Amino acid sequence: MTRCYYLAVLFLGLGSVGLQADTHWWSFQPMVKPAVTSPLSSIDYFVQAQLAERGLTPAEEADKRTLVRRLYYNVIGLPPEYEVVEAFVNDDDPEAYAKLVDQLLASTQYGERWARHWLDVVHYGETHGYDKDKLRPNAYPYRDYVIRALNEDKPYAQFVKEQLAGDALYPHTVDGIVATGFIAAGPWDFIGHAEVPEEKTDGKIARHLDRDDMVTTTLNAFCSLTVQCAQCHDHKGDPVTMKNYYALQSVFAALDRADRLYDTDPIISKQRTNLSKQLALAKSRIVALEGKLKQHRTEELRTLEVSIATATKASDRLGYHSLVASKQSVEKWVQVDFGSTQRIDEIVLAGANEYGFADFGFPHRYRVEISDKSNFKQATVLVNHKADQARPGSVEVRINGNGTIGRYVRVTASKLWNRRQKGQPKSTDWIFALGELGVVADGQSVAIEGITALDSIETGERWGKANLIAGVPRVDLSALRAQRQALLIELAPDVVAALKDQRAALAAAQEAFDALPKPQKVYAGTVHNGSGAFKGRGHVNGEPRPIHVLHRGDVNQPRDAVMPGTVSGIVRSLPTQFELAQDSVESDRRVALAEWIVHPDNTLTWRSIVNRVWHYHFGRGIVDTPNDFGRIGSKPSHPELLDWLAVTFRDGGGSIKDLHRLILNSAVYKQSSAHDEANSAIDSSNQFLWRQNRRRLEAEAIRDSVLVAAGKLDLTMYGPSFQDFVIEKPEHSPHYEYHKADPDDVRTHRRSIYRFLVRSQPQPFMDTLDCADPSELVDKRGETNTALQALAMLNNQFMVRMAEHFAKRLEGKEEPAARALRLALSRRPSPQERQTLEAYANQHGLAALCRLVFNLNEFSFVD
Repeated sequence: MTRCYYLAVLFLGLGSVGLQADTHWWSFQPMVKPAVTSPLSSIDYFVQAQLAERGLTPAEEADKRTLVRRLYYNVIGLPPEYEVVEAFVNDDDPEAYAKLVDQLLASTQYGERWARHWLDVVHYGETHGYDKDKLRPNAYPYRDYVIRALNEDKPYAQFVKEQLAGDALYPHTVDGIVATGFIAAGPWDFIGHAEVPEEKTDGKIARHLDRDDMVTTTLNAFCSLTVQCAQCHDHKGDPVTMKNYYALQSVFAALDRADRLYDTDPIISKQRTNLSKQLALAKSRIVALEGKLKQHRTEELRTLEVSIATATKASDRLGYHSLVASKQSVEKWVQVDFGSTQRIDEIVLAGANEYGFADFGFPHRYRVEISDKSNFKQATVLVNHKADQARPGSVEVRINGNGTIGRYVRVTASKLWNRRQKGQPKSTDWIFALGELGVVADGQSVAIEGITALDSIETGERWGKANLIAGVPRVDLSALRAQRQALLIELAPDVVAALKDQRAALAAAQEAFDALPKPQKVYAGTVHNGSGAFKGRGHVNGEPRPIHVLHRGDVNQPRDAVMPGTVSGIVRSLPTQFELAQDSVESDRRVALAEWIVHPDNTLTWRSIVNRVWHYHFGRGIVDTPNDFGRIGSKPSHPELLDWLAVTFRDGGGSIKDLHRLILNSAVYKQSSAHDEANSAIDSSNQFLWRQNRRRLEAEAIRDSVLVAAGKLDLTMYGPSFQDFVIEKPEHSPHYEYHKADPDDVRTHRRSIYRFLVRSQPQPFMDTLDCADPSELVDKRGETNTALQALAMLNNQFMVRMAEHFAKRLEGKEEPAARALRLALSRRPSPQERQTLEAYANQHGLAALCRLVFNLNEFSFVD
């Protein structure tokens, strides 16, 4: 959520004067790694120093059962099996805990757990949001990238650079492309982009807000800096000017959010890139050579070209075109009515000239009939081709009428035609088309008074039943073009030869390009080359939009133009305005920003990420405002510890897993969560960590744990998200109906990280459990306890059905109540618990017992 100065004035009483916006604030100061003068671990040294200073006593270490369950949920988000807990409790190896930490960090389920945290921060979603909220079916590769990057323990600097400029820095890698889904992770105004031109005010606003979201997400996520507060005025608390803010917008000035193609094979990716360059080069050379040919134009050539142009324009009236069929064997027909009975001498059929086919849509098999009845119940069959016929090309097909009497002629296609793309298989779109149909009776052309068809595409000037008999003269374009070519050879033989070579090179490159495997798609930040209102910047070769400082943030009040740059005074060794070459391309701006963010002297970046990791381990960051390290945010509770962690992390190669190890193996992490009255009187919020925080599980961990207990969890990784809803009105404004979903649909039994995230209509069960809103930048989730949560855990259709599956795992087993606790809580019940639970099961049944277990505090909370 944006933290603006006005909120600070309202809630903090800062007054109207504001704060001194300089770099003397703690987060802008250089990082210094404090010395540790104690046998304690470095983390514990700093924490215990703070506790001692305030007269606080650290809690004892938690018991082994608590520790193993805490570790499992914290690191992989799933409960430990009962046997795992027992083995750990009975393991006397002093290194057993450290080994378990390493084991869990090595699990692929670690990436699934921690990716969810990062996706909260960048407000990843799979619909656009706003009023239309259409689906983004190709957003998921970015989610998979985050999981993969965390599992691989990718150096944090590379993780940052891939998301901002991977397409430029790592161009032929999958991660380098799909990581730029970060730029497009947030909401997108479909109406403002796709239906409103960029030149109109609403179009300008939509694109301004789009860039604002890119800038805000980038600086909030990586630097914990609220630059967005400088959109309408200089930041009131931090050293961010309006010029800084709009210089950051300039970094993203060429980008839109759209599907981007990529190859999963680096070799294919390089081939595609090389072939694209060859195609562009051949096309540019052809244009140049054609320009040279114009210098040799004579009056004879001009006359010939006018004839070609006239004939080409005439051929635009294409004729009859059926609707598309999904099968080739479907019959389609078109018929003509003379108005009276005629004695037919001949019927002439001509193909349509479209997409380079002179016989576009002409059927492979067909029959021609004459009848006096419009329904053709009684008809004379002139031809009935039951075997494939040779393609007619531009040659007319003439059928002898044999003097047959009739009023109607019908042509029925019995084996339809399909347009084949070079290097591609036929599609499933089968059609029947004719350019012209002529009838000769008694030696003269017959006037046709009516045309009917089984079905028809009607597009006015191009396709339509009426165009079948429009009488457009069929000019032999190929002959005219041959004459033109012969004349050109005579006038400029060298240029014509060179042009022939370049066209051959173009055709060869195009054929090779078309033969490449079909690329994948990811929804990402990209230079979009579309059409209509949403045309992007592709039509100007990716040239960035001009960016101006906007007076009071008004798109209709532009002031000074700005060049790409960033915030001054943060990295003092780098200039604020990026030094880009004269021939720089769009991605150079993003590369420059990425390098500024990961620079060793960028104090914000390294403090920000270690604070986020700390936050997810303890439920509270060292800085309690993870997205705001500015003056309006919180101060660190342990400033020396924060800097020690940041410098250690930065100088150690940026390994997030190593950072986990430091924290998870510390005494402060392993503390009990037991309450202490004396400590609470001094530090009731546990800001200084005299104990571990007891925490409720996130919505995803609760849902996944329910599936584990029910024996239904599908651990399949990656790929398109499952949809736990039914979509209504998908073509206009989709309605996402969660209550119509089937909880027994096995496709929905995957981990919650793979759930399709809708912005406008959150999943009611997950929303009740404080799931992150994908429309917001969620640096820390709310953690509420409400009656609705209890009702959802008890009565939601998913919970009821999973309780029934859970119960089936208990049927016929000895001590079902004890087995229920082992499966759900990883422990045995006490004698009193077993007696109570068994009595409840005997009275209400096993399914009711399982619902009860799901609603125990111990199921949803971790000590």
